[in-house]
Amino acid sequence: MKPTPFPKLASSQNVPQAEEAIATFWERERIFEKSVEARPAAKPFVFYEGPPTANGRPGVHHVIARLCKDLVCRYRTMRGHRVVRKAGWDTHGLPVEIEVERELGIVRKEEIEAYGIAEFNRKCRESVFRYEKDWVAFTRRIAFWLDMDHPYVTYHNPYIESVWWILKEFWKAGLIYQGHKSVPFCPRCQTSLSSHEVSLGYKDAVDPSIFVKFKRADADEYFLAWTTTPWTLPSNAALAVAADETYARVSHQGDVLILAEALLKLLDGEYDVLATMRGADLVGATYEPLFDFFKGTPGAFRVVAGTFVSLEDGTGIVHIAPAFGADDFALHKEQGIPLLEGVKTDGTFEPRIATWAGQFIKDADPLIVKALKQNGRLYKSGKVTHSYPFCWRCSTPLMFYARKTWYIRTTDFKDRMIEANRTINWIPKEVGEHRFGNWLENNVDWSLSRERYWGTPLNIWTCASCGKQDAVGSIAELKERAVAFPAGELDLHRPFVDEIELKCGCGKSMKRVKEVIDVWFDSGAMPFAQYHHPWDESKTFASQFPADYICEGIDQSRGWFYSLLAISVFLTGKSPYRNCLTTELILDKHGQKMSKSKGNTVEPWDILNDEGADALRWYLLTTSPPWSPTRFDREGVRDTARKVLENLRNVYAFFAMYASIDGYAHGTDRGAPALLDRWILSRYHSTVARVTECMDEYDVTRAARALERFVLDEVSNWYVRRSRRRFWKGAAGADKTAAYHTLYTVLDGVARLLAPLVPYLAEELYLALRGVT
Repeated sequence: MKPTPFPKLASSQNVPQAEEAIATFWERERIFEKSVEARPAAKPFVFYEGPPTANGRPGVHHVIARLCKDLVCRYRTMRGHRVVRKAGWDTHGLPVEIEVERELGIVRKEEIEAYGIAEFNRKCRESVFRYEKDWVAFTRRIAFWLDMDHPYVTYHNPYIESVWWILKEFWKAGLIYQGHKSVPFCPRCQTSLSSHEVSLGYKDAVDPSIFVKFKRADADEYFLAWTTTPWTLPSNAALAVAADETYARVSHQGDVLILAEALLKLLDGEYDVLATMRGADLVGATYEPLFDFFKGTPGAFRVVAGTFVSLEDGTGIVHIAPAFGADDFALHKEQGIPLLEGVKTDGTFEPRIATWAGQFIKDADPLIVKALKQNGRLYKSGKVTHSYPFCWRCSTPLMFYARKTWYIRTTDFKDRMIEANRTINWIPKEVGEHRFGNWLENNVDWSLSRERYWGTPLNIWTCASCGKQDAVGSIAELKERAVAFPAGELDLHRPFVDEIELKCGCGKSMKRVKEVIDVWFDSGAMPFAQYHHPWDESKTFASQFPADYICEGIDQSRGWFYSLLAISVFLTGKSPYRNCLTTELILDKHGQKMSKSKGNTVEPWDILNDEGADALRWYLLTTSPPWSPTRFDREGVRDTARKVLENLRNVYAFFAMYASIDGYAHGTDRGAPALLDRWILSRYHSTVARVTECMDEYDVTRAARALERFVLDEVSNWYVRRSRRRFWKGAAGADKTAAYHTLYTVLDGVARLLAPLVPYLAEELYLALRGVT
């Protein structure tokens, strides 16, 4: 760049063009790389990048987390730390599979297998980086300094090998097991989900609310039960009551009904109480099935006691279908209630449910209600709006389904996770104490396996002959134990790894189980796998663990934040991160969540190409704290740019104009500082202290607002306005020199303070003060 005396700021004419010039300068001069290399390795500040999936375009809602990552890393770099910022790509799992399915017109798993797992996974691999260029350009344009030339990629063999090593450690500790449980299951994706995945997909749903009469087998009376899932009624196997609660037998509208005494208010019209009894007195009673599909099944259609039965809603009598509920399945195991399975994994009824065979369960709800009305078993029906879990990727309503699934017994070290959480500085602290803390308190075993295709294969082999099972922890172990290791380039994905059989001690061969693992395990393994620990770069890993700082959306408190913690606490006994800043949703200007279906999303490139990245960054920082929902208003971005950034440009323009006229060169001559000079310098140093305090506490909004007040009120409205005459022709020499020196000092200091927050303008101002354009 050519030296000139205090040049005009190019951003005063065209902000996006000026920002692009700065970005080009950074790249040409390797400023980011130098900022890392110039700091001592012995003084690290460790940052972990949560890996995005690049098979979709970045949106404006991605800016806030990436902004908060960047500004903290820039700040710590300016404080003398070496901040390695390794990018990462999340490349496995349902997000990728669903995208490929749409392209191929595939709607069922059987079609994937007919298409060919190898070819399907090849398509997934191609799809992963479809929008990589968009993400790289977006990251560059918003000035997020990140090493994208050496990223970790979750589908690479070294990364998978590290994941296998971690899983082998869990296996050796006896914490991986296969359990037959009722699990959250997506009928569209035909795979189970973990509890943290389920928590990501809750939505308000409108479902049937029906009260059903179950005819007692030995008397002309009915047990009254309530359900919001009519599709589970064909698989009903029992009714549960609360043993210690009081129930009533009532005469009502020509029927005799049995329900909890405390819930008689739900009955429509008058009724007479004929008798009362404890729930325990009803246990053992039998009733007639609603439908004939499982009629005559031994041990079915009886009343049992359930500790989970509540009198908060319903009737105090719970319909039990062990195939489709966690509490229901527990009663199946405890009390021998038969497992009546009438639904296939794709969510359609099996042929044995003849009336609705082949129909999707939710589509059959109104038909089942109609059938109950026709056979006189429906007491009343309505609708209920309640929070219901949907698949976090395809938005299909989940069902609870009895399946054999592989688990990690995280409940064995729950207390250690809770203790590790207490060492984390959460911003805001309420997330760690309540949302995340409560999640850990109610921890359940991690449902690890997925019955899918594009993912890290579960590294467990089993022998069909003797039943032995074992885990493989490395490529070397796989080669050593293989019956015949394939020649050529190794691919640790399905179907290639499925074909590798291991030698078993019984003389037979062991085959790999078909499942892949939860994609959240991939991302949670990144502190170790990004450096191929414990092999290639163990020294690097040691210097980069744990992280001083991570930042993602608050939804990751049950996603990445949890998977990081669970894996690290098991392996190392401590949290993998010390400070965690959580960001909230970016809403539209009316307070609605942004979504493509609503048509209220904002294209980030429109803003970047008009107002520029600094304006967007400053708006997001000053409108509300990152951990509070932000109502995004395009006009607000423009107003913010005009109010603060343009004001600062004007202050510099005022200085540059008179300094150029007078030939002022910043040097050792400070002149004779007036009271006003001493005041503004005092206010500047107070602002430095305030901003430093806020940034050290990760309170980036308070830091930005402190700077805003200083620039607008104290520098522009007070100092410059009241110092104008001192810059004019004929002003006293020493006083004028003091004014120039003071304003230069303040502008240079403001540029440094702004550098983490609005780096383009800060860089431009810093260079201009040194005569560079």
